[in-house]
Amino acid sequence: MPGVSLDLSVDAARLTAALVDVESVSGDEQRLADLVEEALRALGRLAVERDGNVVLARTEAGRSRRVVLAGHLDTVPLAGNVPSRLEGGVLHGCGTADMKSGVAVMLRVAHLIGTGALEPGVDLTWVLYDCEEVEAARNGLGRLARTRPDALAGDLAVLLEPTDGAVEGGCQGTLRVAVRTTGVRAHSARSWLGANAIHAAAPVLSRLAAYQARVVQVDGLTYREGLNAVGIAGGVAGNVIPDECVVTVNYRFAPDRSPADALAHVRELFHDAEIEVTDCAPGARPGLDSPVAAEFVAAVGGEPRAKLGWTDVARFGELGIPALNFGPGDPNLAHKPEEHVAVQQVLDAETALTRFLA
Repeated sequence: MPGVSLDLSVDAARLTAALVDVESVSGDEQRLADLVEEALRALGRLAVERDGNVVLARTEAGRSRRVVLAGHLDTVPLAGNVPSRLEGGVLHGCGTADMKSGVAVMLRVAHLIGTGALEPGVDLTWVLYDCEEVEAARNGLGRLARTRPDALAGDLAVLLEPTDGAVEGGCQGTLRVAVRTTGVRAHSARSWLGANAIHAAAPVLSRLAAYQARVVQVDGLTYREGLNAVGIAGGVAGNVIPDECVVTVNYRFAPDRSPADALAHVRELFHDAEIEVTDCAPGARPGLDSPVAAEFVAAVGGEPRAKLGWTDVARFGELGIPALNFGPGDPNLAHKPEEHVAVQQVLDAETALTRFLA
């Protein structure tokens, strides 16, 4: 809307509300990206550029180390939860947890540095990107990783995804495969003339039900793996013995395994079935042995834990950059109509991040 602007001088909770009130469902981030770009350019002390609907900003103070702060601007489709609503110290609205509160913290840090209120001991890069909540091919951070990896270079990356204010190191990798069993089609009244592909899938399901997932330590954090059927399809008609059945299997693997290792493990388990890879993304090691990562953990406080899931930290991991997840908001509330975040948690995240930078 004409005349609307973002005021980065307000606290992170009020800034979160302002961000939530600007609708930015995946693919429709331009208006919010325009406002963010305008607010960052107004600070004067940052080098700001635009790449599609990705907004990049940098400090160039000649520090020996660089930290990248990353966050996505988009949300899932609205569920009657915009504009935001504040009740009893809790801010309600689409994106309050995932992840406009994290973006607000990023922008507050930019304001403090841009106005000279904070002189960090590291140089900083801000990456505010689009299309995280949709297919990976549209992800703005992924596009930069492919086309401009130099723009993401740093000694540590912090993705401000919701973690309930805890440090979550790295992330799991994910592999999805179609396990296909075949048979011979026949009339169900004369089933002995065929071979039932759905019945042939029974050993696949039995192996999954009996599977003992690994629990493994990676850089001092405990990752729990999982191998599960997430879909099954088969059948031709109510009077036909099916000649094909497909079980979709998702493997969430610890970051000490590469995608190739993960696929080899799944192929070994289902050695007697046809397997087709339908989706794969590597995990990311937490990199807690990095000095700057250790400093971050010490400044934020608490015990770091493993990220049980996949996040965009994996894109930094592929570039060899240690990456952590840290941000306000309960990830279990993400994408829900009742999504909300505690105001105090947003303020605490801003305090923790500025303490690390100072």
